[in-house]
Amino acid sequence: MIELLDEAVDSAASGMKKALAHLDAELLKIRAGKASPAMIDGITVEYYGSPTLISQVANVTTPDARTISIQPWEKNMISPIERSIMMANIGMNPQNDGEVIRLFLPPLTEERRKELVKRVNAEGETAKIAIRSNRRDAFETIKKLQKDGVSEDAAKEAESRVQGLTDKNIEKVDQACKDKDKEIMTI
Repeated sequence: MIELLDEAVDSAASGMKKALAHLDAELLKIRAGKASPAMIDGITVEYYGSPTLISQVANVTTPDARTISIQPWEKNMISPIERSIMMANIGMNPQNDGEVIRLFLPPLTEERRKELVKRVNAEGETAKIAIRSNRRDAFETIKKLQKDGVSEDAAKEAESRVQGLTDKNIEKVDQACKDKDKEIMTI
């Protein structure tokens, strides 16, 4: 029975870790004035009839802090990639020279920075909800095991371990959001 309690705690820890990883991935996509290939992750282009990620049909690099460079492996992919970027509405207009597409990041306005901070905080709240959901599921499992015969002390100890994990992970979410807010608001 103790193994089942450990399994419930491990399951909660695993779910919380996934929530943090998802938050990190989402925060990478939020522009903070520095160019990052992650900014175009998720944008697909029509490639021989099937939607394909841009990163799978071209080299995506950041030659400097304000530029994303996309070099398609096939020249005939330049205009479909350009169209996909424009349709994705990421706030950048593609410019091509026939071989390479460049995306130049415009400087962030104060209003846009505040919008980005709101988005960061919304992502942080989503991660916290996922973490609390994992805690609730673990607590339910522990209570079920307690009804099935696990001692009250063992159940309380497992619940306190889950609560400790929850507190630690929510602290990490808060710190990640605070760091990203600071990065966005730095001019």
